[in-house]
Amino acid sequence: MGKLSALTNIGKVMEKRLAAVGINDVETFLKTGSKEAFIKLRLLEGDTCFSSLCGLEGAIQDIRWHYLSQETKDDLKKFFDSFK
Repeated sequence: MGKLSALTNIGKVMEKRLAAVGINDVETFLKTGSKEAFIKLRLLEGDTCFSSLCGLEGAIQDIRWHYLSQETKDDLKKFFDSFK
């Protein structure tokens, strides 16, 4: 159960945001997944952005979110757009 801020793309601010929705450690985050974590943040904050979603997925894949595959970005964009 490591600190979330040890993950790629997860800084101290995102770590606090995730803690606010009950995701306090790496194990919980990985079980939750990027999309579910995004939904929790969105419900709490109301304005969680697409870059946050990509950052969460990048953390799961252990890569900078800029390097997510185009297929993954397209899937995340479709998911994100369903909230508009």
